[in-house]
Amino acid sequence: MVETTLSGAQHHILTNDYASEWMGIEVLKLDDGHATIRMHLRQEMLNGFGMAHGGMIFAFGDTAFALACNPANPTPKQAANITVASGVDINFIKPAFQGQVITAVANRRASTGRSGLYDIQIYAASPDAAPSPEAPGELIAEFRGRSRTISKK
Repeated sequence: MVETTLSGAQHHILTNDYASEWMGIEVLKLDDGHATIRMHLRQEMLNGFGMAHGGMIFAFGDTAFALACNPANPTPKQAANITVASGVDINFIKPAFQGQVITAVANRRASTGRSGLYDIQIYAASPDAAPSPEAPGELIAEFRGRSRTISKK
């Protein structure tokens, strides 16, 4: 399995995130309200049409959403809470295929009280295209998440 890391350090919410670990998600960038991640599409992530399963694209976008919503290094006050999805929408624009590298770029659009709004763009590129954060490939999906901060139980 691919370790989910950011320059040798892990975002605390990924510590026991076995789904993201199985998917091989790599964290490229984290800032307050922002996350950029990527992964390689493997055969077991495909549907019966030979393209990326929509659930895989959704789960990938959801991980970027979670990373953008939750601070990587929370203060003690922030650590008493978690931010979760209260609702999401996804629009699939183009298919992605085995071997492609997909990148998700998540950004906070608004935050008020305990609620937030995030947009996540998901791109696909050929592995030999050497995608970069500035040019991550072709847009394949738009994910919009609504968040809610709740007490950690």
